[in-house]
Formats: sequence, C-alpha cells, structure tokens
Amino acid sequence: MQHLEYFIALGITVLAEIIIFHYIKKRSSKKNQLVTAFKLTMTCMMLWCIGLMVQILAINFISIKVAIYIDYFIYLPVVLTPVALFFIAYIFIKKHIEFKKWYLLLFIIPAITMIILWTNDFHHLFYEEYSVNTSETIFGPYFFVHSAYTYGLFAIDILMLLITSIKNSSFLSKQSILIVIGTLVPIVVNVVGMTILNGNIYTTPISFIVTILLFGVAILRYNFLNIAPIALKKVVDQMSDSYLVLNKDYVISDCNKPFETIFGVHKNLLIGKSIFELDPSSKILSDNGKFKNYMLEAQSSEKIYKLEASLTNVNKYFNIEISGIYEDGQCIGILILFKDVTQHILDMQTLEKNQNTLLERERLASLGQMVGGIAHNLKTPIMSISGAADGLEDLINEYDKSIDDPEVTKDDHHAIAKDMNTWISKIRTYDSYMSDVITAVKGQAVNMNDDKPILFTIKELLNRVSILMKHELKNSLVNLNIKYEIDSSITLLGNINSLVQVINNLISNAIQAYNGKENQNIDLVVHKENNNIIISITDYGMGIPKEVQEKLFNQMITTKGKNGTGLGLFMSYSTIKGHFKGDMTFKSEVGKGTTFNIILPQN
Repeated sequence: MQHLEYFIALGITVLAEIIIFHYIKKRSSKKNQLVTAFKLTMTCMMLWCIGLMVQILAINFISIKVAIYIDYFIYLPVVLTPVALFFIAYIFIKKHIEFKKWYLLLFIIPAITMIILWTNDFHHLFYEEYSVNTSETIFGPYFFVHSAYTYGLFAIDILMLLITSIKNSSFLSKQSILIVIGTLVPIVVNVVGMTILNGNIYTTPISFIVTILLFGVAILRYNFLNIAPIALKKVVDQMSDSYLVLNKDYVISDCNKPFETIFGVHKNLLIGKSIFELDPSSKILSDNGKFKNYMLEAQSSEKIYKLEASLTNVNKYFNIEISGIYEDGQCIGILILFKDVTQHILDMQTLEKNQNTLLERERLASLGQMVGGIAHNLKTPIMSISGAADGLEDLINEYDKSIDDPEVTKDDHHAIAKDMNTWISKIRTYDSYMSDVITAVKGQAVNMNDDKPILFTIKELLNRVSILMKHELKNSLVNLNIKYEIDSSITLLGNINSLVQVINNLISNAIQAYNGKENQNIDLVVHKENNNIIISITDYGMGIPKEVQEKLFNQMITTKGKNGTGLGLFMSYSTIKGHFKGDMTFKSEVGKGTTFNIILPQN
C-alpha cells in the first residue's frame, strides 16, 4: 500500500487527538468559552488528519483524481484552524467574549479559499498542477494570498499568547510556552517542507502529534483550560491568604498553595471538582447556607459578599470574601478569598484576657483604698462609742452610789437619766453612721465583680461616693462640694459599683492635682444636657500637660511619675463606654485646673 507509513502516523495522531478531546470534554465545563474554542481547534486538526487518511485510501484504491477532490474538502478544517486558534488566544486575553460583527471578517479569506478550491478546475488560481509532493505541485497566485493570511493569523495568535503571558506573569508561563511551541511545530514543518526538504502534504498534519503532546502537557499538568487569569503564580503561592477560583457552574478551576496547605488537599485533586463535592471536613464551604447564597448572588452582582467562618479541626479563623469575576459586564466565574485572621482573633483573646487582669488589679487597688477609708471612717465612731460607754459607765456608778444617799433628790435622778439618754443618743448616731459605711462598703466590695445592671438614684450614687472618699478628702484637707442641678431621685440603669469606682478615681486624681496644698476645693456638679445626665468633677490644681492630653483616653498614661500607672483613668473611660454606653470628656488648662465630664444616657 502506497504511503502506508503516513497512514499509520496520521492514525496515531488522530488517536492522540481523540484522547485529549475526550479528557477536555470530561473535565471541563461546556460553558467555558476557552474550552469551546480549544475543542473547535482540536476538531479541525482531527478532520484534517482523517481527511488525509481517506485521501491515501483513495490514491491506493480509487484514483488520484478523486484524491485531488478530497483535498479540496480537507482544506475546510485547514482554513478554520488559524481562526479557531485566534479565538483561543483572544479568549485567553479577554477571559470571556460576546459576539461582535467584526469577527465575521476573520472568515472572509477562508470562505474565498474554499470557493476558489471548489472551482479550481475552471481557473487554476489555487493549483495549476496538483501532487501529494509539494516539490511537484505548481501553485496558483491565490495560494499565496491564502498562505499569507494563514501564516499571518498564526503569527498574530502566537503573539497574542506571548504578550498576554508576559503581561500577566512577568515571565513566560509554562501554559503559554507549551501552546506556542505546539502551534509553531506544524507551521515550521510546513514551511521547511515546502521550501527546503521537498516534503509532502502529510508531514504537516503528522507533526500535529508533537502539538497534541505539548497541548496535553499544558492541559493536564498546568491546567491551561481553567478560567483563572494567568497570574503571578509565585506571588499568590506565597500569600498568607488563600483563594479559590470557580467557573459559573461552581467547578474549581484554580487555587493557590496556602489553600492546599490549610485545607490539606492537593490542587490536582481539586481542579474539575464542584466546590460542593469537597471533603466533609471542609464544612466551612459545603454546609454553610449563607456561603451558598452569596455564591449565587455573586453571579448577578459585582458586590463583594463577606462572612466569617472557622475550621475547628485546625483552629483557623477566616474572613471570607466572595465576588464574581466580570469581563465586559458578564460574569465568567467566582473568586473566593480566605483571609486568615487567626492571629488577630488570638491577639484579641489575649487582649481581652489582659484587660480582665487589668480590671481585676484596678478593683483590688480600689478595694485597698476602700479598706484604708473604712479603717479611718470606722475608727472615729468606734472611739466615740467607746467614750460614750465610759460616760455611761461613770453615770451607772454614780447612780449606784446615789441610791442610798439621802441627799440625792428626785431631780438628781432625772438628771442622771437625761445624761444617760444623751450618751445613748450619741451611740445610736455613731451606730447609724457605721451602718451606712458598712452598707456602702458591702455594696462596693462584695459585688465588685457583679456586672449585672440595676436601677439606682443619683443621691444613692453620690452618698456612696461621699462615704468612701471621706477619709481621703479629710486626710488631704480638701473639700468636696456636691451640687445637684437636677432631681437627686432620678434613676440610672447600670453597674453602680463600677460608676462609684470611676467617680472615686476622678476625685482621687483631683486631690492629687493640688500636690498636697491644704484647704482646696473640688466641685462635683450633677446636671442634665439634652437626654444625658452629666457628672462634672472640677479641680483648680496644676492641670494636664498638652502632650498628655492627646493620649489621655487612648493609652495608660500618667502625670504622677513612678507613683502612677495611668490605669485608673484608662479603665474609667473603658467602663463608661462599655458598661453605660456613655462617654467621658475633659477640659484642662495648665496651672488653672481640670474638669472631667461623665456623660450618661438617661433611661
């Protein structure tokens, strides 16, 4: 059989093309334009090779005349191949295209070529004399028009692939290099065969075996047909964040190394799978209703959808962003970005833990201050009660001796009884005062860790403050002037213990602002502004330096040097913000004093 070796080579080429075509059909979405263009190119190559196999059979078993007419039809896939490759390159750049009228211009030369071929017997514009050996073939003038268009379009296709590859990757991507070389091989073989080696019409399509092998590697190894842009692979693989790229059917087409590492699955096992087919351990993706809804909405809106999720099996926390990939107003896929916020969450947990520790230290410091106040506040009434007891004891002894004394009159007995009542009245007064102190201290100390909000009056609040600060004020020889500009029976809802602690801290700071000066005043004024209760504490001391004012509520800063931590004021501000949804402001002038305002929303 003549040309048997070419027949076998062409058969092997067709078999390789069928295998690649089947793989593409199995692993790729039908809606992927790049896949469609690639299938068209593969179909042209297969029809070209099959046509030549039929031609060889015609040469051997029918006649050369029939073989010539078969060649005329073989040119249909031949002229369409560079056009199909053009659309591969164009979609590779645009990612998604819509029909435009100028696309039809690409088919003008191929259409003319086919018409001229089918009518060649009348004008011989394509072939003047036909032979399967190119050295024996005499080409007509139109053949060179056809060749110029074909090779020119091939050159444009290759150039588009190269430019896009360089632009997107800053280096030649492996996918593009393989496709470019695969496209160049049959072109080079064709040119060399026609000009130097005197080849035949079979060498070019047989060289497709190299093209198919390179295309196969590009598809199988480097996922050439996925819809993801050719990105900076080395960069995205070094990102701390991970991502997934899906096509419109939710089939995974790309991911980066961090995703593989975090989710413990290799990229090759992900590509081509639906996102809903992932391992059950990835419930962050498959079982989250909001996640599914956002993916659906991303195909009709360019909005970025956000949600939070975690992987408990690896102790990871993510902020997930889901958005559509749009080109010319058309959604061509979905991008899912996983921002790893694990360290941020852990830092926040540590900060919360440290904040609780600081709060506890501040409470203990406040408790220590209270204990000192209690010791002094109770010492005076206890000494007074002790003195009253001595007085009563003297009166009892005096009364006992007077029982048998005839000189003691009835009026004397009444006088002794009156003195006893006086002492008892003083004891009751001191006892009542001690009871108030103990009640205030008990409410402040026993419930110091109780954050449950309760209703309390302004008067109740400031009574506690007066009792607890009495010792420190008296010891510093500073007067606290409380002025009500609103009804003292107005109630507030919140943690009274925390608020007492805040006011006490501000009063302590005001006392220290006088640097030990005696007979100074602190004004505490309660007034109302809009719908807020405002408690203002004013001293007329040294004021706060400008550099400290800028950091006052943002950092633990102090003007007391080694004797202060800045913790009290910092935590006071946090308490008013957190417990009462209120605010704190201040106004200070160096050398003239400071006013702190506690702003509390009224119930």
